[in-house]
Amino acid sequence: MHNYLRFAASLVLMLVPIVALAQKAEQSTTATNPYAVTGPKPTAVEPRDASEVDAAIRRGVEFLLKTQNKDGSWGSARRTKALNIYAPVPGAHHAFRMGTTALALSALVEVGGNEPEVQTAIDRCETWMFANLPKLRRAEMTAIYNTWGHAYGIQALVRLHGRTQDPVRRKKYVELIDGQIDMLNRYEFVNGGWAYYDFDQHTQKPGGSPVSFTTATVMIAFHEAKQIGVEIPERLIERAQASILRQRLPDFSYAYGEYLRLSPGRGINRPGGSLGRSQVCNVAMRMWGDKETTDEIVDVWLDRLWARNGWLGIGRKRPVPHESWFQVAGYFYYYGHFYAAYAIDELPAERREKHYDQLAQVMLKLQEKDGSWWDYPLYDYHQAYGTGFALMSLGRCRVGEK
Repeated sequence: MHNYLRFAASLVLMLVPIVALAQKAEQSTTATNPYAVTGPKPTAVEPRDASEVDAAIRRGVEFLLKTQNKDGSWGSARRTKALNIYAPVPGAHHAFRMGTTALALSALVEVGGNEPEVQTAIDRCETWMFANLPKLRRAEMTAIYNTWGHAYGIQALVRLHGRTQDPVRRKKYVELIDGQIDMLNRYEFVNGGWAYYDFDQHTQKPGGSPVSFTTATVMIAFHEAKQIGVEIPERLIERAQASILRQRLPDFSYAYGEYLRLSPGRGINRPGGSLGRSQVCNVAMRMWGDKETTDEIVDVWLDRLWARNGWLGIGRKRPVPHESWFQVAGYFYYYGHFYAAYAIDELPAERREKHYDQLAQVMLKLQEKDGSWWDYPLYDYHQAYGTGFALMSLGRCRVGEK
């Protein structure tokens, strides 16, 4: 017994400094880390031309109008060459089409204008979403792509809500949003947050690893819904924030997922690999009250995106996910820039213009001849979702609108 007590006492003495260090680390702010507030600076660009921005938006809107399906949706399972995405049928395609359609619809509401053909396209899409969004589920136990459809469906409904003053229609939108929040509650991972795969336990409530950027995407959709009076369960937000914090590195790079958070030096977790994730995670955390994601950090990470845009761009249009430098996948590209536009909006007005100019330059030079934008060959979904992302990004760059 005497030896046991001596061992226990020595163990306590060993743990005291470890606990003290942990408490000190928890109390310290990551914002003081020099690598979070320094980084490469981009070359200055010419101020964006308002007429060029507006012309590109018109061409993008025309592309969406021409490619809308007869039923009001966008995208399909056609064009099956060079595919390297796990997509169990038919559920994966239900999710792909819903996410794609929601992004295209949101873009038309935001920047499409009041022309009759645009309003007709929006109305047709609304009818399709009313019929299909409540039925969206995961494809099977491993593929949870429906998370994207729920999140972007919420954002599309928020925009439709702002399009009308009719209380009956607004009530319907809120009811549909409530249903999507319930779905996201069901598909929340057991340790908080969301992802689009669960290759581990295959349980009713996903038991695998949440990923940082999917979690942030849902948090932003929730925040937009909250602005129109929708009640968001605090538990979901608190657990999501905790998951993202577990994945945040001191320089505000974010691990791809919790399963990689203990490999901070891995390419995909380094700043070059996080270019498409840091913007969305920074925005989500700020929206929900994180004080450590300061203006300076947002500003520096936007500068990183412009200065090292080539690293993200090398992955664009490559058919194999994560085959590029820093394990970047093509589908990070327009997604990352879309949330960069959100990040710009988080800054004080005097800091925004230089970033709008950079974002506009990127979007304008990459528009395809047919008016679309795309970054990854995903069946027949890529042009519609890429165009949706790009149009909403450019819409925030319109001169004189901020």
